[in-house]
Amino acid sequence: MTSVYKKLFFLTAFSIAMGFVETAVVIYLRELYYPLPDGFKFPLVPIPPNIAVVEFLREAATIIMLAGVGILAGRNKTEKFAFFIYCFAVWDIFYYVFLKIFLNWPESFFTWDVLFLIPVPWVGPVLAPVFVSLVMILLAGIIVFFEERNVNTKFLWKETVPITFGCFIIIFSFMMDYVEYVLGSRSETGIWNVASEKALFEEVANYVPLHFNWLMFLTGGAVLLFGIAVFFFRMKKQWRMFRSATEYH
Repeated sequence: MTSVYKKLFFLTAFSIAMGFVETAVVIYLRELYYPLPDGFKFPLVPIPPNIAVVEFLREAATIIMLAGVGILAGRNKTEKFAFFIYCFAVWDIFYYVFLKIFLNWPESFFTWDVLFLIPVPWVGPVLAPVFVSLVMILLAGIIVFFEERNVNTKFLWKETVPITFGCFIIIFSFMMDYVEYVLGSRSETGIWNVASEKALFEEVANYVPLHFNWLMFLTGGAVLLFGIAVFFFRMKKQWRMFRSATEYH
């Protein structure tokens, strides 16, 4: 087993284990706030400020851990980034796999979930983050593949711009429904943040998401995939040139 495959094996194991830990925490939270037989559903139950802050910081700590293992495993900036997004994607996918195993949830790929809390709560159908995770694995795979073939995988602006822009569109599609509801309801408490003294989700006591902006999400996904495609074909061209030069000599 080559060095990169050993790394991917242990990074995968680490990420799956983190996915299980994430699932365990959510199972405990749901037992407290969404007990059976009803289980998790919208509208969301307000979470006391002290617990909300811990949950917010736990999510931040999770990102730091995933980024940390990617940084330790990678040999340069691009490979560190690749291992980070790979770990993030595997963690996210197996989080849902374990929820399905232990709680038989989500009911379908179109079941709504609270995806993230930073900087404001993100909501959307489960299918959306799973799609993003698969794209992250694709990009990580491309980077690692060409890194192992001694191709310079540093991103150029023509790839960085669409990849970054696509990510921002996708993130905004997750946040906009929640933010629009809070602003539209003219909540006196405003959008929750870590410094708030009010309960998390107090501002959306009657919020039941119905319409995800798939057009915006898919637009972001298309822009992201375009940037990845530009990167892939440039890497492929460089690899062919490198092979030709090697064979010539």
